[in-house]
Amino acid sequence: MLKIGDEKLINSWAFYDWANSVYSLVISTAVFPLYYSAITEGKIVTFLWMKWDHPDSLYSYALSFSFLVVAFMSPILSGIADYTGNKKKFMKFFCWLGGLSVCSLYFFEGIDTVWIGIVFTILASIGFWSSLVFYNAYLPEVAHPEQQDRASAKGFIYGYIGSVILLVINLLMIQMPDLFGISAGLASRLSFIMVGLWWIGFAQITFKRLPNNVYNKKPDEDYIWKGYKELKLVAKQILNYPTLKRFLIAFFLLSVGVQTIILLATIFGSTELGLETIDLIITVLLIQIVAILGAFLFSRISEKKGNFYALRVTIIIWMLVCFLASTLHKDLPNVSIYFYSLGGILGLVLGAIQSLTRSTYSKMLPETEDHATFFSFYDVTEKIAIVLGTFVYGLLYALTDSMQWSVLCLALFFLASIIILSTLKRTKYVM
Repeated sequence: MLKIGDEKLINSWAFYDWANSVYSLVISTAVFPLYYSAITEGKIVTFLWMKWDHPDSLYSYALSFSFLVVAFMSPILSGIADYTGNKKKFMKFFCWLGGLSVCSLYFFEGIDTVWIGIVFTILASIGFWSSLVFYNAYLPEVAHPEQQDRASAKGFIYGYIGSVILLVINLLMIQMPDLFGISAGLASRLSFIMVGLWWIGFAQITFKRLPNNVYNKKPDEDYIWKGYKELKLVAKQILNYPTLKRFLIAFFLLSVGVQTIILLATIFGSTELGLETIDLIITVLLIQIVAILGAFLFSRISEKKGNFYALRVTIIIWMLVCFLASTLHKDLPNVSIYFYSLGGILGLVLGAIQSLTRSTYSKMLPETEDHATFFSFYDVTEKIAIVLGTFVYGLLYALTDSMQWSVLCLALFFLASIIILSTLKRTKYVM
């Protein structure tokens, strides 16, 4: 068995990002939302014996429901995983759940099968986000604290490269279906199967080398109750570590901004700026490519200047993006060029902030065997932030009839986060 700090082990762990990031790019961001909108546009959808005049709202509610399920479920399952030492089994289960659910989206082929699209969207989202809880929890078990910034960045870099490769292949199929002898609709549905197989297939490389039951735990039969007690114990520990507690608050505030922008950037571009689909796809690809450089660059900055310094720099740039985005409008000449430019700036800090928050949190953990439970709190913090962020964004849009105010408001969350980060005490590994 490979030991902690071994480069082969770190590379195998990071490769799960290569496997699963195709879900977040192809399914969450680029292909599936456009396919769903094309199928349901101008139609009334029936789901759960209710008629939906706005199918996009149904899709949004489905995602929100999946986030709430993960937020409720992951701390309990993580407590059980830590008590039994079975993180890898949980990670495998949710990987297979997510991958097979994505493949099942192939059967969503018309307005009569919208229920298939919604049900498997929920299950795929639960599989993706739940598997990430256990994946992230492995970081302190595969890399020493001084290696974790680079290891975390390596994961995101692998993820961005892999997801861009598959997205380009899928876009070629969709944009030039005649070349493959299929229709555009079938090309989209085949891309869902490709994502699921890519995710499950490449994940096996990670599963082959990741250790299981690192601490040789031998659970009693009442492991569900013991897992719940494990959860309560970790919750008390977090409350007793002021720096860790305040970091989670700062992470919550910045996640409100980061995750809301990730989820709604293409909607802002299409609805507020009137951009064409091709403009949005180019921007998404640009963000992914630049994010590779950003994750690498800021992992080196954190090594030289410290995690808190690097995080504050990324947050300032995120605030700048919010201010610049709030000045854009559809009547602005060459608005697509400005949107591309914002995408480039966003990409520079997207991978950086996600990578740095993960490694910073990992390095701040006390000596513990309960890594999955600790990271479940990290994950729940992010999910609640998504719910709050999308709600605030939608509310301000409803009140002002402009997404510019919604985007500008997100800058306040970033500002509050940087203020809290500035109060945190330095530790041995987090400067």
